[in-house]
Amino acid sequence: MEIPSFDDFQTQALRQGFDAVLTREWAPHALVDPHTHPFAVQALMVRGELWLTVNGVTQHLRAGDRFSLEPEVLHAERYGSEGATFWVARRIAS
Repeated sequence: MEIPSFDDFQTQALRQGFDAVLTREWAPHALVDPHTHPFAVQALMVRGELWLTVNGVTQHLRAGDRFSLEPEVLHAERYGSEGATFWVARRIAS
């Protein structure tokens, strides 16, 4: 799968009603304990690996993969040996 440019990802997300778009970088082997966010997310992996666990189900995500979460969804994250980079669009819950 071809990864769009950040500008294209951002333009599309803003057109879909997301409030902000940013780049998130994670260190190798980073672990993020279960947590929630007060906003919805739509993200595109652009480098590395992420194991995202939601409701006891783990997805293994790599560059080119997308994921989304609704606000207040409990999830945990584990990053691979290279760390990871993803672009994330956020929409504040109303």
